[in-house]
Amino acid sequence: MKNIDQYFKSLIVEGTSDIHFKVSRPPLRRVHGVLDPVEGEPLTPGDTEEIAIHLLGSTLWERFLESQEIDTSYSIPGFNRFRVSVFRQRGSISIVMRIIPFAVPTLDELRVPEVVKKIAMEPRGLVLVTGMTGSGKSSTLAAMVNHINTNVKRHIITIEDPIEFLHQDRKSSINQREIGIDTSNFAAAFRAALRQDPDIILVGELRDIETMEIALRAAETGHLVLSTLHTTDAKETVGRFIDAFPPHQQKQVRIQLASNLRAVISQRLLQRADGSGLALAAEIMVVNAAIRGYIFDPQKTGEITENISKGKEHYGMQTFDQSLMELLQLGLISKEEAVKNATSPNDFMLKLSLK
Repeated sequence: MKNIDQYFKSLIVEGTSDIHFKVSRPPLRRVHGVLDPVEGEPLTPGDTEEIAIHLLGSTLWERFLESQEIDTSYSIPGFNRFRVSVFRQRGSISIVMRIIPFAVPTLDELRVPEVVKKIAMEPRGLVLVTGMTGSGKSSTLAAMVNHINTNVKRHIITIEDPIEFLHQDRKSSINQREIGIDTSNFAAAFRAALRQDPDIILVGELRDIETMEIALRAAETGHLVLSTLHTTDAKETVGRFIDAFPPHQQKQVRIQLASNLRAVISQRLLQRADGSGLALAAEIMVVNAAIRGYIFDPQKTGEITENISKGKEHYGMQTFDQSLMELLQLGLISKEEAVKNATSPNDFMLKLSLK
């Protein structure tokens, strides 16, 4: 391959989010959520190795040969950035590249609920953005940091694996640290961040108990902590966070989480009715006195979703089903897509029949 960057460019069409390279088949690209092959010859082991060396450079290539897998980022100046994962499968090299725009998105561009702007401006506490892989969590977090950066003077430290969106200082000062390049791991960087006079700490993911403990401690000591979990909704997020700890710690963790959690933003990306792309459905839980009590009492945690549905007018909260109903009424998604993604399809159909 003479010009690999030009080759990457040729694979990208409007709506492309990911590109896959795998031996014995042509490249694949995900467009508006659908993964399809690109016309062309199947890739050879030499092809994927050449692409991997080009993406990684000599230092990271040596590290890949030792570990057999590596995550990093890559830029084509003036075109796009990519989050890159290089790994081995069945003895050959495979590569997945996720496209990251150079421009940091705004909350308005992402069409997240207006209350997220208020959540981003919380002076302290823990805010979690959750959802499955590919649900837009990183974009929402970047847009929240962008909103803070545009409006107030803060010191923001991000800990990412790898760095995705590149932020430019506006009103705030932003230090972005990448795992494996600027720091060894999330926990070490998170502990160090507490000594670096931060107002806001963004941690790419709460991957283990240690980072969860530090997140709670940071929130308790007056910092705003932004992070993600791979959970589907607010109720599951609360349960997953607490259940990550051993039983003898869970009562104390409930107390800490109830006191310091400020909001959970859970996301799903759905096919638009006109086939032009994806629409964001979001459940928003803002922690008020009632929600705080439900987190604290394990017997009442299951009532969280019902309380969210009642908090739309006063707190800007909404359940997934309320979000789906709104998207459906706006004509952005089809009835079939809404019912398929509803938390309770039968209840959703009943509400539709009453409209």
